[in-house]
Amino acid sequence: MSRSLRRGALAATAVVFSIVSLGACAAGHDAPTLQVKPDNAAVTKGDIKIQNALVITQEKDKKGPAAVSATVFNTGTKEQTLEGITLPGGKAVVTLKPAGSGSKIVIPAGGSVLLGGKGNASAVIAGGDSVMDGNVQKVSFQLSTTGDVELDAFVVPATGIYEGYGPTAAAAVPSGSPSGSPSGSPSGSPSPSGSPSGSPASSPSGSPSGSASAGH
Repeated sequence: MSRSLRRGALAATAVVFSIVSLGACAAGHDAPTLQVKPDNAAVTKGDIKIQNALVITQEKDKKGPAAVSATVFNTGTKEQTLEGITLPGGKAVVTLKPAGSGSKIVIPAGGSVLLGGKGNASAVIAGGDSVMDGNVQKVSFQLSTTGDVELDAFVVPATGIYEGYGPTAAAAVPSGSPSGSPSGSPSGSPSPSGSPSGSPASSPSGSPSGSASAGH
């Protein structure tokens, strides 16, 4: 083989090696494709994994509380309790309500709990005036064993696919107190139409018309 052909072959081999090396790097643990994250907020800490976390506000032109919607998974071997949810940096108060008649929101071992939606546990936000659609809100979940699990959740209105997971609209305030107590007490205390019909209407008209007249 001539010297020029050998040089060409070596150059081609070097180019192929470079491409393979770059491809291997791209497929490693730090590959750019592995850095792409889903749009919905998700975080894992210990045995707890939180997915699809959102802060859902009222529909447009409606006022009322907001709500936190998320799915909380427990991959451990012991159940955990969701003891609270806070929105750091604000004055909002989040009230938790378990599904059914329970008193606590329990995430069973190897199971999950959905916050939001009919028949599920709920987390209603009161006083969250700073929560605005389109923003990203920091949300902190407090678990009995894992502790605080924090993530950034998108703020969206309760429309479209989120309609069934938003907060219940605030109850309308009545325009005034009821018109009043009944117009008056009954016209009188009920009384029988009279004494029983069987009692004599009056005393006997008198003693007999007279004693027997003198005998003959």
